[in-house]
Amino acid sequence: MPTTADIFIPCFVDQLYPATAMNMVKVLERVGVRVNYNPAQTCCGQPAYNAGYVEQSRAVAEKFLQDFAAPPTEAARYVVSPSASCVGMVRNSYEQLFAGTAQQPACRGVQGRTYELTEFLVEVLGITAIPGARLAGKYTYHDSCAALRECGIRAAPRQLLDGVAGLERIEMAETTTCCGFGGTFAVKFEAISVAMAQQKVEYALDTGADFIVSTDVSCLMHLESYIKKEKLPLKCLHVADVLASGW
Repeated sequence: MPTTADIFIPCFVDQLYPATAMNMVKVLERVGVRVNYNPAQTCCGQPAYNAGYVEQSRAVAEKFLQDFAAPPTEAARYVVSPSASCVGMVRNSYEQLFAGTAQQPACRGVQGRTYELTEFLVEVLGITAIPGARLAGKYTYHDSCAALRECGIRAAPRQLLDGVAGLERIEMAETTTCCGFGGTFAVKFEAISVAMAQQKVEYALDTGADFIVSTDVSCLMHLESYIKKEKLPLKCLHVADVLASGW
């Protein structure tokens, strides 16, 4: 029986980068995963939580638990997302939101089934290369704060990207340093945020890479804004966009 995954598409991916969501589906189906999408899904609650609106965030998170509850007639399914940031929210911040509540058992169930795309492919399915994936050029990888620090994701995306024909990895300096986005941080502390993006882009340019690749389009959106403003010769790609290339 094929593995079934419920996909969670974050609000900003749905609204700003729908092609990345479709590429994730393309990749999952390529490796034999049966994909299910619940159109009632909305947000994981992270924006409100990070802004300090805990009660409002809990209400959104409760809906997330309902949207991804195991179907009563089926075994519990994996929840897969193209955003390590949202996965980190579910795995970590939900602990505070639902500690000591009636929803805690349901929360733990969903937490144990929720994965970022690359760790799902590598750690759950044991896949380290997508058949037919091809992209000519050099890339440098940006470790998002959420992926690295909240989810412990480092090797999986690199393994998959290194399996893409024609693509060469060149690590940049300070790859684990924050890009400066941080959600509302970029709004509240614009000057600092832009300076951090500039530094990250300069490190990427120093490698001679054609692409900056990451697990999080939120980081890439921030970096791409700076790149476009300065008219620099770099392109930002989500890992799903790369893995879906060439076939």
